[in-house]
Order: sequence, then structure tokens, then C-alpha cells
Amino acid sequence: MTVQLVDIAFNEAGLVPVVVQNASTGMVLMVAWANREALEKTLESGVMVFWSRSRKKLWEKGETSGNTLYLRELRLDCDGDTLLALVDQTGPACHTGEPSCFYRVLETLEKGNVTFFDRLVTTIEDRAKGAAERSYTASLLESGKERIGQKIGEEGVETAIAAALGKRAEFIYELSDLIYHCLVAMQAFGVKSSEIWEELESRHGKRQ
Repeated sequence: MTVQLVDIAFNEAGLVPVVVQNASTGMVLMVAWANREALEKTLESGVMVFWSRSRKKLWEKGETSGNTLYLRELRLDCDGDTLLALVDQTGPACHTGEPSCFYRVLETLEKGNVTFFDRLVTTIEDRAKGAAERSYTASLLESGKERIGQKIGEEGVETAIAAALGKRAEFIYELSDLIYHCLVAMQAFGVKSSEIWEELESRHGKRQ
């Protein structure tokens, strides 16, 4: 359903909260406020613009830091009083240098870090910018797509063998290696996670 700015229920101060989410990884990056002018400028430029309640002025994310957020889609919740901005992220969203402002864990109800996949994708992107000798990821990316493809083949075979033999622990270990190398290949091809989710979603409900 397509809506307009007129459908937004701004609060008494003329503001609406905006939850910002990385469109590729699904990581929630930050929450900020926007008024109608900020949203109009965002839609006009494609770059996220907010309203600073402390400074009483508009501010463009990344204007001074270069850590810009490029809008891909803007969604309105069912009550019309909260926005969700799906963005492409350039650099960390948090002033601390963290990819997301939500990097501190208050409570985890299940074993494992549920946001680690998002952080791993971001880490691989960062490694791609570094010198090859500094990390295995950078070295693998520098070696080229053929070598990355070979590694995926090797890890795929090892994963398949572990599965065929019913070795659960080995399967987890080998599958983790396989997923990591597939993520490196995605970086090499410039494929975003969102493209994979979109492809999977397009197949959902279809007979295979």
C-alpha cells in the first residue's frame, strides 16, 4: 500500500520517530526524529535528513562525517505515527564508530548473538578496504573470484560429507566455513544480502 506524507500522524511538536534499518543486512542502525521538511528533503535528495531536537535544526546524516545513509524505501506503521527507513549504509551509523547505535546487549534470551550475521557482513565489507596481508578475508578477496569459488567448492564438499555421515558437530563447523566463504563471494561480486532475501522471497510458495 502506498501512502503520502499527509498520512503521517506527527506529534504535537510536528515530529515523527524514524527507525533506520540497513536494507541489506536487516540491522537496525539508529532512531531519530523528523519533521515534514526533513522528510521532504529526504525524499527529494535520497539522503536521510532528520530534525535535531537539541539544536532545533535540520541535519543530514553524514554531512560532516561522510557516514551517509541513502534511502531505499520509507514505510509507515499501522498507526501512522512511526516511520521505518530502509537504507544503504556508508560507514558506521553510530558516533562511537559502531555500525549500529544498538551495539550494547541488555539481555539475550537465547544462546548466541542474534545480530552477529549482520556484523559479519559489515566486517567483510570493511576488510575489503584493507591491505591483503592484514587479514585472511582481504587476502582471499585479492586472490580473485576463481580462488573464492574453489574455496566454496572445498567447503561445500566437506559440509556435504559431514551431513552424509550424520556428524552434527562437524556439519555445524563446516557449514559455518561454507557460509563465511559465500559471504566473501557476495562481497567480491557486489551482491547485497537483500538481493538474496528477495530471490528467496520470490520463490516462496512456488512449486520447486
